[in-house]
Amino acid sequence: MNNEIEKRQIIDILLETCRDWKVSDLHFTKGLPPIMRIHGSLEKMKEVGILNENQIRALADSMLVQVKKRYVFGQDVDFCYVSSDGNRNRVNIYTQYGSPGIAIRLLNDTIPTMDELNLPELFKKLAMYPRGLLLVTGPTGSGKSTTLASIINYINMNKQCHILTFEDPIEYKHEHKRSMVNQREVGRDVDTFAGALKSALREDPDVIQVGEMRDLETTSAAITAAETGHYVLSTLHTTGAASTLDRIIDQYPASQQDEVRILLAQVLRGVITQTLIPKADGTGRIAAFEILLCNDAVSNMIRENKCHQIASVLQTGQKAGMQSLDSHIAKLIQTNIITYDAGIERCVDKQMVNKYLVNK
Repeated sequence: MNNEIEKRQIIDILLETCRDWKVSDLHFTKGLPPIMRIHGSLEKMKEVGILNENQIRALADSMLVQVKKRYVFGQDVDFCYVSSDGNRNRVNIYTQYGSPGIAIRLLNDTIPTMDELNLPELFKKLAMYPRGLLLVTGPTGSGKSTTLASIINYINMNKQCHILTFEDPIEYKHEHKRSMVNQREVGRDVDTFAGALKSALREDPDVIQVGEMRDLETTSAAITAAETGHYVLSTLHTTGAASTLDRIIDQYPASQQDEVRILLAQVLRGVITQTLIPKADGTGRIAAFEILLCNDAVSNMIRENKCHQIASVLQTGQKAGMQSLDSHIAKLIQTNIITYDAGIERCVDKQMVNKYLVNK
């Protein structure tokens, strides 16, 4: 027991140091010192020596004790670890080359507001829809969970309703404000996202947050919840509105896809795609967004299996608040918030970015 306490003290000291250094992620891998991600770049924690398998296993076990879980060789373990300073951390323990590895995402102790995140004003309008489906997408580490938490927080502050969240694990704790918020964790409070969604319909929710639409059963349950008058918000690891819609539809058997297109065209409210780009002044990262709103033209494209034409809608829908990722990246370059090289590294089409810059 004393050894476990000692190891927990070590991990807590490391996490506290990381927060002081504005670290977003901390990695423990055999044969390396701890690796930190700072403003998107990886750096070694040189003050700590190279880690061996036993040390990593001991650190893993010391955190698992808190959540009453255990590491099983060959299986991933996901959980939220609360360090001694009260901060929450998302932990994934995995196996690589026969040894455990640990990836820790350091979470904010408070939920950042939309204004603090510099989210577009349009997001406040999206947050207040009474029903439908809103998707936040992007690659791993792009800030999807934080954006979604900020949207839920805005609803909580501005609307009287019942918000129900299903997360794996719970990353941000929401207090009851104008809304009642019940948060349920997969693996602790519920078995699966899909099962939780089915039971949610009996729990009188107005707003439902689903951590991720990662399989057909969850996707189907989320669309059903949106169709039956709830506002459903979720995430996908996709990199654009068109690929997001294709991913959803492709999960279904071919015989059901036409029906799903009709349902999706009815319930979809918008798709937000984001990526994080280092700021030019080195003070952190800023999000660049693609924003698709589901108007009549988009609904028709979904129904008629023409999602590949969505790029043109992003151009023509700018007055309504829509934008392509490349157009937003170009604006960030023009205003010197990011460098040209950083923007080009994360754009969809370099030629389109250059075109926007020429036509500024």
